[in-house]
Amino acid sequence: MDRLTSMSVFAKAVEAGSFSAAGQALSMSSQLVGKHVRLLEEQLGIQLLNRTTRRQSLTDAGRNFYERVQHILAEIEAAEALAEESRAVPRGRLRINAPVTFGAHELSKTLPDYLAQFPEIAIELTLTDRMVDLVDEGFDAVFRVGALPDSGLIARQLRPYEFMLCAAPAYLAKHGTPNSPDDLRNHACLGFASGQLAHQWRFVGPEGPTTVAIKSRFVVNNGQALLTAAVAGLGLIFQSATLLRADVIAKRLVQLLPDYQLPARPMHLLYAPDRRITPKLRSFIDFAATQFE
Repeated sequence: MDRLTSMSVFAKAVEAGSFSAAGQALSMSSQLVGKHVRLLEEQLGIQLLNRTTRRQSLTDAGRNFYERVQHILAEIEAAEALAEESRAVPRGRLRINAPVTFGAHELSKTLPDYLAQFPEIAIELTLTDRMVDLVDEGFDAVFRVGALPDSGLIARQLRPYEFMLCAAPAYLAKHGTPNSPDDLRNHACLGFASGQLAHQWRFVGPEGPTTVAIKSRFVVNNGQALLTAAVAGLGLIFQSATLLRADVIAKRLVQLLPDYQLPARPMHLLYAPDRRITPKLRSFIDFAATQFE
């Protein structure tokens, strides 16, 4: 007899109130139930149950042991459930939320590979720079850029979200090239309406960190619209490196202040705490970690 089986039989005997009732529940004889309990007592060197011909009751040591056994059996059940789910085929609809620029220019490029890998999963992707409520709005997972408030959600850390400062060659030919963050006060800066980028830009240079208050005649809540304006020569753009990199390579934009670092923001994938994550959500968490860690 293995100890785990004896522990399970002992717990059932306590819950059922007698060896005979436990035997009926477990499809075994009351004599075999008693044998499991006696074996445990011999192995532990303590008496677990006070037994008479009419009733049984836990000893003090038996009560403490029963409480521990309950936790052990619950953990085993949870582990077995996780193992069973890991064998299950991920299927169903995933509702994902992400910031607009990241979702459109990075996440969307990876999703065809994910969907090809898991043909029984469908994705509903919502892009917004608003801080959504994952639970109330029914999302399975949310990508979030920036510092995280204490929300009770599980946060999987991804790679930092990097930025670039750029301008079109035509703008620089007309207005000159800034050599330091202070020079930006004399330039047209394109403001991103969501968050601090509408009012101030931060840099880290040889003298340390510095923050520059900017004045914008053109403010918009969409990174692609800012990019279009920057390429047209309207002003300087401070945006995601992923959004700007292709235009820098194509020489439609010029990267500015190469001696200064633009502080990256933390990025996380959030999901609700649950001891039994569904196979579809687990598959997406693992995929996102591989793509963006």
